[in-house]
Amino acid sequence: MKRSILILLFAGLSALNLHAQDAAKAKALLDEVYQKVQSYDNIFVDFKFELYNAEANVRQENRGDLTLEGDKYLLNYLGAQQLYDGKKVYTIVPENEEVTIEDKSDDAGTVSPSKMLTFYREGHQYGWDILQNVMGRKIQFVKLTPIDSNSEVASILLGIDVETKHIHKLIETGSNGTKTTITVNSFKTNQPLSASLFTFDARKYEEEGYYIIRN
Repeated sequence: MKRSILILLFAGLSALNLHAQDAAKAKALLDEVYQKVQSYDNIFVDFKFELYNAEANVRQENRGDLTLEGDKYLLNYLGAQQLYDGKKVYTIVPENEEVTIEDKSDDAGTVSPSKMLTFYREGHQYGWDILQNVMGRKIQFVKLTPIDSNSEVASILLGIDVETKHIHKLIETGSNGTKTTITVNSFKTNQPLSASLFTFDARKYEEEGYYIIRN
């Protein structure tokens, strides 16, 4: 009986030790990704966005692109454009000829475009997941589990290119079963950017007849 208890205790301790090692490996890899992202003057990402909920029979697929320079960003998605100049967020919707100007939101749980490549730094437990070969590239997945038990996100799988240390894929599973996948098609760094790229020209849109909403 004592022998069985000792075996179970040893097995349990071994499992805890392996889990701790996996978590440490995952954190070390994510730290490398963060340091790589921080080393660039700017980043351009072209991505595919997929959303799927089997229960609701909902499937959506779109493409977009994001330019980052520090906290500033320019996002093109769903026919609209969102610009953050470091002070205000400008959402430009050509279809409605409308521009909304508001302060940047810092709501808990919200991942803004400027944090898209660094959001994993806080609020998650880490786990080592599968290694996949994607067209000759080794993609190591790290599993992120929110520390907040009330989070609307059940888990996130972050696929990282082992060689470049760039994020290749993000797979988010919501507590309601919705699965959101973002796949990076193109990742470019230190591109020549226009000096006015992150500048909003209100006069231009006013002259074009846009309705400007200031919140």
